[in-house]
Amino acid sequence: MARNTDTKPAEQAVALANKRVRQNYPFGDRQDLEDARRGFMGTAEDHVIRDAEGSAVWDLDAYGFLGQECPDTANPSLWRQSRLCSDHGLFEVTEGIYQVRGFDLSNMTVVEGERGILVIDPLLCAETAAAGLALYRGHRGDRPVTGVLYTHSHADHFGGVRGVIGDEDVAGGVPVFAPHGFLEHAVSENVYAGTAMNRRAAYMYGAALPKGERGQIGAGLGQTLSTGAVGLIAPTVDITRSGQTETVDGIRMVFQLTPGTEAPAELNIHFPDHAALCMAENATHNLHNLLTLRGAEVRDPRIWARYLTEAVDLFVGSSDVAFASHHWPVWGRDRVLAFLSEQRDLYAYLHDQTLRMLNQGLTGREIAEEIRMPPALEQAWHTHGYYGSVSHNTKAIYQRYLGWFDGNPAHLWEHPPAESARRYVLYMGGADEVVKRARRSYAEGDLRWVVQVLNHVLFADPDHTEARDLQADALEQLGYGSENGTWRNFYLMGALELRHGSVGTPTSTVAPDLLAVLTLEQLCDALAIRVDGPGSWDADITVRWKLSEGEPLTLRLRNGVLTHVRGTGPAAAAPDVEILVTELEMRAVLLGSLSPADLMARHGVEITGDVGKLTELLGHLGDPDPDFAVVTP
Repeated sequence: MARNTDTKPAEQAVALANKRVRQNYPFGDRQDLEDARRGFMGTAEDHVIRDAEGSAVWDLDAYGFLGQECPDTANPSLWRQSRLCSDHGLFEVTEGIYQVRGFDLSNMTVVEGERGILVIDPLLCAETAAAGLALYRGHRGDRPVTGVLYTHSHADHFGGVRGVIGDEDVAGGVPVFAPHGFLEHAVSENVYAGTAMNRRAAYMYGAALPKGERGQIGAGLGQTLSTGAVGLIAPTVDITRSGQTETVDGIRMVFQLTPGTEAPAELNIHFPDHAALCMAENATHNLHNLLTLRGAEVRDPRIWARYLTEAVDLFVGSSDVAFASHHWPVWGRDRVLAFLSEQRDLYAYLHDQTLRMLNQGLTGREIAEEIRMPPALEQAWHTHGYYGSVSHNTKAIYQRYLGWFDGNPAHLWEHPPAESARRYVLYMGGADEVVKRARRSYAEGDLRWVVQVLNHVLFADPDHTEARDLQADALEQLGYGSENGTWRNFYLMGALELRHGSVGTPTSTVAPDLLAVLTLEQLCDALAIRVDGPGSWDADITVRWKLSEGEPLTLRLRNGVLTHVRGTGPAAAAPDVEILVTELEMRAVLLGSLSPADLMARHGVEITGDVGKLTELLGHLGDPDPDFAVVTP
């Protein structure tokens, strides 16, 4: 059977389910529609943002189709959210504070000072940030950037910094503010597990999906990821405590540190002279992730709720507007109080009810099916699971407290997926019989079961054409019915890759700027992750780097483990080769941009011992796979 590579219309069961959504929620409430357009000043004349080679990294017109009525192939609630997120341009939040929205997944905020501007969260890539800054200047004048502030350690809030300032600006005195621990967490998240996260982010944000009513319509938190140059300029001002105040260019700021909430390093900011509160990504117009589908550390909803209560106590009495690094602001003290209180109740309820049920013996998957949200929260649009979902957040809370194991010894030592699948399919009567039965379930609308059972067929026989086609169709239908933007993207990406093969990973945050700011300890840890353990069991290699700027660094590969020691104490084994270099030269060799042969030719480099040991050590480092299989083994 030839594979069908075309998208399909919505099945009747999915279309009916989407129609019922309209009956359950207050679609007549236009408050968000008015807030999302309030303060609009204009947008860019050129709607395609390009990189230096002329390739498009962002298209402002890509989501124009969202202006039409919601089709059967989309959940009306997600369609509404995506329509709101697709508004693009420069918006006035309050006098002196402006936001560029719709130019990337996140917002860039501009606060005007006495002679220039403070830029908060300069988007994901330099190209979109530069376009946003140009839009602001086109309306408000060519003011210099006199400060930059990162609210937290996720790449869509710092990656575009080189579109607004350069190293020379920092050297000239432009401060870069960030919460305590920012650099450590920005690096560890985007480098250590960066390859796997980026591959899964390709599914989560669906950047490679065609935009349209049967394709990518958004990700709930924003539309998708831009695909330009990701960079990083290290912070120069560390925010270390709540209540800390800083002034830059006449702009007064009061900070609230919120570690362990939406990011391991995050902060909120109050602007007392503007009666304005920036909630970073701690309170947005959706339920956020406690564990993102791309992967990350599990976040703490108990602490998250507590910090939202603290923000209310500290700032709401003097805040006429609350805005965030995604979505649109909320105006009026009563509305700000209600918004933050409902966001607080959302995370607290998920935490407390998950704990109540797990202490009754329910597993994560069981809790996800049993939990029901309070009606008052369900009727508030900003609590909907467009980005995080009640289902996967409750599983995340279970994981945070009890881990992967559900307590059933039958799950302690299961076969891995491909081996389990072969056995399941054999027990079920063979792949053809399973597909035959799955077609019946598909016709009955039991799409969750179709996807679950056909996954076994594909992991037992990934080339079974009929199973691939039916699995793609079932995933597609689940995507059409999902209110959660990232679930929709995962389902549709799975269907796309089953039909077409891998489409790759459009955006990578493992950028040169992030590698450049690794501490030596982080660099060595990043290299240790790449060691082929079994292939280096018999190796015993020690390389000592005598650094012209500091104490020596000794690397030893033994027992399949790459360890590092500073100095020449007892833990530093006698070297096979000792190399006198600058730290920059050593980094270049370890990161692969300078070969050992080219290093030897460098002026000032001194080598004692067998330099071949360095080449041998580097040969034990493997490269991660940025395009690994997801929906097949």
